[in-house]
Amino acid sequence: MSIASAPDFFLTRIGDELVLNHGQATPLNLNVPKKRVLIVGGGVTGFTTAWALLDAGYDVTIIAERWADPKNRITSQIAGALWEFPPAVCGKHTDVISLHNSKRWCMTAYRVFDKLQETMPRSDYFDHGVQMRMANFFFDQKMENMPDRGQLDKFEEICAQKDIKGIRRDANIVKEHEVNQKAGVVDAYQHLAPVIDTDAYMNWLRFVLVCKGAVMETRRINGDLLDQEEELLAEYGADAIVNATGLAGLELAGDASVYPLRGALIRVVNDGKMFPKVTEALAVTHDDTRGEDEDIVFIVPRNDNTLILGGLAQPHKYELDLALDSPEIVRMRERCNNFVPGLEKAEYDPDAPLVQGLRPFRGSNVRVERELRSRPDGSMSRIVHSYGQGGAGFSLSIGCASDVLELIEEIELGLPATKMGCSRRQQRAELAL
Repeated sequence: MSIASAPDFFLTRIGDELVLNHGQATPLNLNVPKKRVLIVGGGVTGFTTAWALLDAGYDVTIIAERWADPKNRITSQIAGALWEFPPAVCGKHTDVISLHNSKRWCMTAYRVFDKLQETMPRSDYFDHGVQMRMANFFFDQKMENMPDRGQLDKFEEICAQKDIKGIRRDANIVKEHEVNQKAGVVDAYQHLAPVIDTDAYMNWLRFVLVCKGAVMETRRINGDLLDQEEELLAEYGADAIVNATGLAGLELAGDASVYPLRGALIRVVNDGKMFPKVTEALAVTHDDTRGEDEDIVFIVPRNDNTLILGGLAQPHKYELDLALDSPEIVRMRERCNNFVPGLEKAEYDPDAPLVQGLRPFRGSNVRVERELRSRPDGSMSRIVHSYGQGGAGFSLSIGCASDVLELIEEIELGLPATKMGCSRRQQRAELAL
């Protein structure tokens, strides 16, 4: 991909979602002054929001303390980045409103990622790191026999999504993948899903943003954004601020419900020499009914040569002090080894055998919402929040960006802020009455 060709694809908002288009965008009215949005946060949520805003005609400045770097990875690069219909493998998303919106957001991402890899094959362009792979989900009892209907309901909802490809439920999937009988799984389903090489995608996305005119500044913001909103708007000549800082929402949004869900991934060489090459994702979902924190199996090809093994979901753990010989990491590796025969022979990735990070969760899960508090002078805030995506940052990123775009438009129209609900369109209709 050349710098000249990079802008030839763009996101447009149709209804409640963003759609990827390829070709020349409709020329913007150059006689209308552009408005600038300041985005705080340089992870996948902030970058994706910047992409949507740039294609909608806004100027964008992004500030972040750190940027994606394969030698010093940020949280977005450490993510498992297997697209999932919510709730994800690591569980934890329980809020009704959040789940409702997440199902809409994730389908927006599915369609965009699918079209991206179709229209821009990785072999022909700057590698965006997106591939469609078969994702297989396994269960130790028939879904109908589980204590609650959660997994069965999720599968039935997946079946109802016309855009999800390759859906199949069959116990033979267990045999086809030669899953160890001692793992005790008896039921399974599969479907095609976007799987993202996070290093490649974040590098590609930064390139796209620069080509489209984004300004990036390395800077740390401390304290509640609301207390410094007017200063930041004036300093950057911005009309609105987007808070996409993940775990830092605890400080920058004054949100005491934000907490980390520590995760870690083991990276091994997946070249087919030490064990049969794994080309599909294999997962066992966290089961809240069992009272166990360590039951996840997460085996996913990161790219053509690296396999990631997980998973771990440790709430309220802030320390990034895990090592390959940490007891929970040893147990995590054993769960994966016991699931796929031969995996115990896998050699560690020599550059990064273990990566770890803090998923940003909050009490009521994902927040895509305008600042509900007034400024110190009593006027309406021009801050929009997008954080708390937890372990589903990539799956939700494009859908969340679509809603942020709508919230920015609300600010421009002078509409009052409303609490996050299931339908923004319904809320706007009620305000118009």
